[in-house]
Amino acid sequence: MTTQQYGMKKYMRGALLLTMAALLVKMLSAVYRVPFQNLVGDEGFYVYQQVYPFISFFVVWTSGGFAVAISKMLADTAEVNIRRAISKVVFSYLTVLSILFFSLLFFGAQTLALWMGDIQLAPLLQTGAFVALCMPTLALLKGSFQAKGVMEPVAYAQVFEQLVRVLVILGGTVVVMQTSKSIYAAGNMAVLGAVVGEIAGIVLLLFYMRKQLNGTRHFVKINAWPIIKDVTLFSLSVSLSSLMLLGFQLVDSFTVYKTLLDLGIPTERAMAQKGIYDRGQPLVQLGVVIASSLSLAIVPLIAQKIKTAGRGAIPFVQLTYRTALLFGTAAALGLVITMPYVNELLFTSTDLSNVLMVVVVQIIPFSLILTFTAILQGYGKLKIPALIVIAGFAVKWLSNIWLLPTIGIIGAALASNFGLFLSAIFLMLYVKRIVKVSLAPTAFYKTLAVASVAMIVAVEVGSFVCRILFSMIDGRMQAAMMSAVLIAVGATTFITIVAKSRVLKEKEWFLIPFGRRMALYQLWLNKRK
Repeated sequence: MTTQQYGMKKYMRGALLLTMAALLVKMLSAVYRVPFQNLVGDEGFYVYQQVYPFISFFVVWTSGGFAVAISKMLADTAEVNIRRAISKVVFSYLTVLSILFFSLLFFGAQTLALWMGDIQLAPLLQTGAFVALCMPTLALLKGSFQAKGVMEPVAYAQVFEQLVRVLVILGGTVVVMQTSKSIYAAGNMAVLGAVVGEIAGIVLLLFYMRKQLNGTRHFVKINAWPIIKDVTLFSLSVSLSSLMLLGFQLVDSFTVYKTLLDLGIPTERAMAQKGIYDRGQPLVQLGVVIASSLSLAIVPLIAQKIKTAGRGAIPFVQLTYRTALLFGTAAALGLVITMPYVNELLFTSTDLSNVLMVVVVQIIPFSLILTFTAILQGYGKLKIPALIVIAGFAVKWLSNIWLLPTIGIIGAALASNFGLFLSAIFLMLYVKRIVKVSLAPTAFYKTLAVASVAMIVAVEVGSFVCRILFSMIDGRMQAAMMSAVLIAVGATTFITIVAKSRVLKEKEWFLIPFGRRMALYQLWLNKRK
């Protein structure tokens, strides 16, 4: 094996590890909300979800988007001293941004809390403001490691910081609820967990970095503005889809609870309704895990093919789109038809299941948005996707203002769906304009429709049978058994029809993360007589 081949193999191994770490972090981020909601109730969940998007917006942009942008800029520069100069400019720029964001949250906490309609949220915003001060160091450390192709420290740090965060949140919440029983104190502990988690990530990365700080440094002067411009645009494009969902949550933080109060709903009931509505967020996050894995794993192949083979990237674009739509639809539809049981199993009640059914439909357009923005990033298209996302954000905000006073909290769910579907449609049209081919044949959509209808029928029949079989069992135990059986029935039905129709070839399944078993099942199914 040549040195170059060994280096590429090591890089791909590191990239795979980073992908696995990112998926694990996303799953942890979704899963910890379930025990947290069980500990604090819907009112406590409302408190945390009101301030969560403020903190996460800056974290996702800097620790995620900026880290990738920094790694790209450093990797494209061979001269060591210029790389150091770039790092210095970016670090200074990030420091200014973090101080501005810290000041906005810390000193503007009361104003923001008043705008949200709940002044008691101000201390939580002030605690969360300290996350911003961690970001320059964290982003630069992650970017530096990735630029060298050393992915392991970044992967370990991502998982470590999320684990520490979850432990602090859940452990601290247990203590608070056993002592003061204050949902605002519990929410503050959850926000503190985010700060402690970021600090833990920095400590671990500094531990890995300690051996790489040797060598003589010669700083050179470079023009800062082009670097600032490039790193800002690229970081936003990388984190665009995640920032969009957080932006939607910000709109809800400012409009939902306050509008419910304006409608004359009592304070505790309004808090509970917003908390129940927010149950949908972890379900959406889990539903888009497959789309996330596709954008993390397949899109780098698209970017490579664009550079080396031109239109050779098109099969990968088509594969990514079809897979995201297949599993996004399956996840959304599966949750819609099992929602009452899933709702009770995870969150102790079936309250507002109809609203959550609307919320989880977001999985379909968001899976496509994740995919399309990542594909367009591979093609180097940044401005148009950003404008489309901004338009979707505007639709969400205006729809909230229009629908919430008219039809209540389900209006917020519909508003999100309007904004996301509109963005997904325009992004799809833009992608089709670039690749100039059909993203999927008509047969694919027919199979998707047949599989969806078959899944609905199978789950409805299964639900009827299960209600008879489990009639002697009540509460969450019944919900657990119903959910397990119906999810298994629905998933098996959907996957079997997809495999039997061979809408994806076996060699295509092998390119998809965890697709090997599906390829083998498809081969076995189609060889049967």
